[in-house]
This record gives sequence, structure tokens and C-alpha cells, in this order.
Amino acid sequence: MTSKERAELRSKANELDTTLIVGKEGVSATLLEEAGRQLDARELIKGKVLETALLTAREACDALCEALGAEGIQVVGNKFVIYRYSEKKAQQAAQQKAALKAKAKKKVNPVRAGVQKRHKAAKAAREQRNEYFKQAAIEQAKARRRAMEEGEE
Repeated sequence: MTSKERAELRSKANELDTTLIVGKEGVSATLLEEAGRQLDARELIKGKVLETALLTAREACDALCEALGAEGIQVVGNKFVIYRYSEKKAQQAAQQKAALKAKAKKKVNPVRAGVQKRHKAAKAAREQRNEYFKQAAIEQAKARRRAMEEGEE
């Protein structure tokens, strides 16, 4: 993970509430299970190590990251932030994006549609008129040429 990606995740983590708490039991199976569920749902979680725990925040973060295949983003005081890519979250984001795109396509501005229709009709009329005058000019040129050829003979 690059430092810019890490910085972006740290900025997102500032807004997060602490959802994972490491108590005196340390990194237990239930804590790992809960952290796994939260990472699948959110990708980024903030945790806290209580004073009664026998671990530091850095040790707890490292143990969780190793057990869950996640990355430690930040450790400050007794709080830590971990990140793991979630396929489920990516699919949800893609579905939301598709829904917004479909919703955006449904919006039609009737005034703009009328203006566009009139512009299209005017353009078609111009093209038809230009084609008519072009054909008339060609016919006149042919008539002049014939007249010149007849006059020479």
C-alpha cells in the first residue's frame, strides 16, 4: 500500500466511531470473528485497547492484522485503524453507482428536449434547402455549357 493510499484511509478513519474494543482477554476468537464481519461490511474499522488489556495498541493491531489478513493503517495512543479490501463492499458500491446512473438517465428536461427537437428540424430544413440550391446551380451550369456549345457550332 502506498503512502498516499494510507493517508487517504487515515483521513477517512477520522470520521469513524470506535467499533472494536480489545479488553483484558486480548485478541480472542470472538474478537477476531467480529473484526472479520466488520471488515467485510466496512473495509475500514477503528479499534480501541482498554487500559485493563495486557496488550499495547500496536501489539493488538499487529495481531489482528496478521490473523485477518488486513493492514494496519494507524496507531495513535490506545486507538488503531485497520483496513482490508472487501469484495462485498465493492459490489454494493458498483450496484449503487449503476442505480444512480440509471436514475440519472430517466431525468428528462422537457424544455431542453423541445429545443433540441426544433434545432434538429431546422438543421434538416437547412440541409434540404442547401441541397435544392446546389442541384439548381448544377442544372444552370449544365444549361450554360450546353448554350455555349450550341453557340460555337
